[in-house]
Amino acid sequence: MGTQASNVEMKTGEAANYRICVRCIMDTTIPGITFDEAGECNFCKLHDKLDREYPLNEKGQRKLDKLIRDIKRKGKNRKYDCILGISGGRDSTYTLYLAKKVWGLRPLAVHFNDGFGNPVAGENMLRTTRKLGVDLRTITSDWRESKDLKIAGLKSSTPDIELGTDIGIATALYGVATKEKVQHILFGQSFRTEGICPLSWNYLDGKYLKAINKQFGTVPLRKWTPTDPGFNLDIFQVFYYTIIKGIKTIPVLYYVNYVRSEVDQIIKKELDWVYTGAHYYDDLFQSLLTYVFRVKFNEDRRKFNYSALVRSGQMERSAALERVKGVYVIEDQKVIDLCIKRLGLTREELDEYIARPPKKFYDYPNHYHIIKKFKPVIKILCKLNILPGSAYDKYFNCGD
Repeated sequence: MGTQASNVEMKTGEAANYRICVRCIMDTTIPGITFDEAGECNFCKLHDKLDREYPLNEKGQRKLDKLIRDIKRKGKNRKYDCILGISGGRDSTYTLYLAKKVWGLRPLAVHFNDGFGNPVAGENMLRTTRKLGVDLRTITSDWRESKDLKIAGLKSSTPDIELGTDIGIATALYGVATKEKVQHILFGQSFRTEGICPLSWNYLDGKYLKAINKQFGTVPLRKWTPTDPGFNLDIFQVFYYTIIKGIKTIPVLYYVNYVRSEVDQIIKKELDWVYTGAHYYDDLFQSLLTYVFRVKFNEDRRKFNYSALVRSGQMERSAALERVKGVYVIEDQKVIDLCIKRLGLTREELDEYIARPPKKFYDYPNHYHIIKKFKPVIKILCKLNILPGSAYDKYFNCGD
């Protein structure tokens, strides 16, 4: 696998129409990309819009202070005042550090385990929660369901191979929040360092997951209960958790001057944090995913990650362009082989799935047509932190 070309060859017409943003490194391999007259892409425009909505000044600090006060007020007299998803990676580790040590919150750290965790990240979680005096609760998925959903994702021939895990993480957080009667979920995502993935590269929809499971799965999904939701996150469940239970999801790093190099120093010193070797590598399955994205879909997800760092001044554009010339270090042959084995597949089976014609989420039943009809409502819900702040931009500003 390591001898294959770093990208799928572009067709003659694609090569002739190739463009790249003059400001970041997003290019015409990114679905939904557009350029203005100056050659700047719509993802840069989105970054600037978010920068205005979440300013790193006194106004932004007042918004953050109000959020912290609301969390403390709503969580008064409870053991925990917020739920925080943790993976052992940089982003979630630093978010937990801020929540406990800087903001004085009483978080419950929740980890979703689907069987592919990086041992280094696992040790990070244990050290971090111990040093901060934070309780850690691990939600372990049903291995039969989790494995079957990953294989079904491969068979579906879409980029959403990890859809089950993405929904599993969300439902784990909602389920624990419901059980503990907590109304705030914090998550460590920053548009300034991570960007927002194009919609057709990562589409989150419970109906879509059920359709893939029905067509390609062999293990039926267990039924939903409020505190043990499993892999169920359809429109009803979203309504139940956000409207009926009033649970809010807050991207707190949007309000923070999050500089990776500085954060690394802080969490290494304060929490003995160890770098996993690459961004997203707290999940070993990312090794196989990155390989499939590259050879099947011509997707290099470093482009929107590095572009975010370029826009926020944390990486030189020339350095970003140089990095994406080679295969991402996360594609480790031994780890890829481990993932294939853990799924119970053969290399021949994987190659057969990769050889199938690529598809997108709209090739399967989903709720996108309904989501588009409720565009104004979703915008309001995101403004109120009832839905994740990035949801509106993901569904309406990142292609279709």
